[in-house]
Amino acid sequence: MNAISRILVVALGGAFGSVFRYLLAAAIPGWIGRIYLWGTFSVNVAGSFLIGIAWAFFERHTLLINWKLFIIIGFLGGFTTYSSFSLEAINLFKSGQWKIAAAYITMTNIAAIAAAFTGYSVMKGWS
Repeated sequence: MNAISRILVVALGGAFGSVFRYLLAAAIPGWIGRIYLWGTFSVNVAGSFLIGIAWAFFERHTLLINWKLFIIIGFLGGFTTYSSFSLEAINLFKSGQWKIAAAYITMTNIAAIAAAFTGYSVMKGWS
């Protein structure tokens, strides 16, 4: 597969991931509460869990490079929202909500790393 084809695979995955992020992040506050941070938080944790699963899967299936590009770089890159997370944290700091900002940053990073490890471990256990 040439470089242009790989770029298109990543772009297509990113488009799907971004749309899915939008839909999920918009729906979550209606499910668990009106606080807008929960949508981004949930997407980041879910994306981290999914990247753990994908990482374990593609360690075993190394010949599926196009799917790896589509899912890990494209879809999950478009799905996770660390740029949105960063902007929300900055806005919390700017508005003087230091405790909420610190809790949000801490919770997101711990939960996302734990979710990635859990996804990886679950997938390795299924192998």
